[in-house]
Amino acid sequence: MIAIDQMKRGSPPTGFTFARTGGGEDGEWSVVEDRTATAGQAIEQISTGSTDYRFPLAIPDSFSAADVAVEIRFKAVAGRIDQAAGIAVRLADPDNYYVARANAMEDNVRFYRVVNGRREQLGGANLKVTANTWHTLGLRAEGKRFTISYDGKMLFNVIDKTFGEAGGVALWTKADSVTRFEQLKITTLPQAGDK
Repeated sequence: MIAIDQMKRGSPPTGFTFARTGGGEDGEWSVVEDRTATAGQAIEQISTGSTDYRFPLAIPDSFSAADVAVEIRFKAVAGRIDQAAGIAVRLADPDNYYVARANAMEDNVRFYRVVNGRREQLGGANLKVTANTWHTLGLRAEGKRFTISYDGKMLFNVIDKTFGEAGGVALWTKADSVTRFEQLKITTLPQAGDK
């Protein structure tokens, strides 16, 4: 668990590196007060750059694993183009990774691989994603199997072997999404081999 409650408000979250997939301006990440968050504050992507193919990333430092379970609570706060929150895993660099994301504007959860900066959908589910409400998004990567969950319910599995090596984890948003994140839990799993 990353201790967001101990970070300084009004500053970028400590222990993170920031990057961007696609074009437009860089993301801007800040620790903000939120009385509805479990610990009273959250990490927010606050920039509202309007480039559609723009994916800001906040990457916890010094973490790398291939098989991992990641869970976050997120709240889509605003966005005219998009209202999205995501988790990236096996991040080799800002242009190569897997990402599970929920979208309050489209009411769906999707799973993508991003290869050389190009995003390709591998799976998805349509369901209500309410804006300005905390939800939980989970992504479990074991070998070539990926399991995506939402609000504690398993949604779907995907099999893919594009990225098998250890890589980073990241918080992810899209376009002008203003999104808050809290309770980031990262669990390294036993190596699954080629399951």
